[in-house]
Amino acid sequence: MIGISIATKWEYEATLEYFGIKDNERLSYPYGEYFLRTISGTELIFYSTGVRKVNGVGGNQYMISKFNLSKVIVAGTCAGIDDRYNNLDIFVPYKAVQYDCTVKEVEPLIKQSFTVDFDLSKYGSDFHTGVIGTADKAVVMWKDYLELKENEITIADTEAGAIAYICKKNDVECIIIKGISDFSTDESSSDKYESNMEQINIYLENTPKVMEKIFGEYLKRFI
Repeated sequence: MIGISIATKWEYEATLEYFGIKDNERLSYPYGEYFLRTISGTELIFYSTGVRKVNGVGGNQYMISKFNLSKVIVAGTCAGIDDRYNNLDIFVPYKAVQYDCTVKEVEPLIKQSFTVDFDLSKYGSDFHTGVIGTADKAVVMWKDYLELKENEITIADTEAGAIAYICKKNDVECIIIKGISDFSTDESSSDKYESNMEQINIYLENTPKVMEKIFGEYLKRFI
């Protein structure tokens, strides 16, 4: 069985709508909900975990252990960092890093011990790829965006790198499929709260579009 890990309630709601899931098909577990589907002859379990690294890792460890998952696909949204790309672009990263695990004032922002590399060779190469950076703090402030850009991060989120790390510990293949929902904006010349709210609204608008692209154009290929 392959697990499809989904973090936020908005991503999960878009998933329920995309697959037309009825209330009686939704089952609960300690971290959220899940439902089952068979696609291209492969049994899949779609589950919500809640946001940030602790929920992501906990939910995935539970599912790996309970359902003996052979693969985990982390599907959802991300913040854009590399400005060569645009909102709604979909990525399958070749590397995931956690950038909030060091004392960055005296250590490198990214350590190899918190890095996971993915072998994507069997899936072809005609998709966007790059490095996804994960931290519990979402990329909202401009200074955080600039720091990640300086460290050659392509996209960023709050759970995928940690999920990839725990999958590696369990010897379970992990694939991350993420779509850009929003970019940070320079809030220095505007009200920080208004700027943040504008970014949130863009995220909410783009989330169902990202999930539809992932499920409609990418999922079958990576299962």
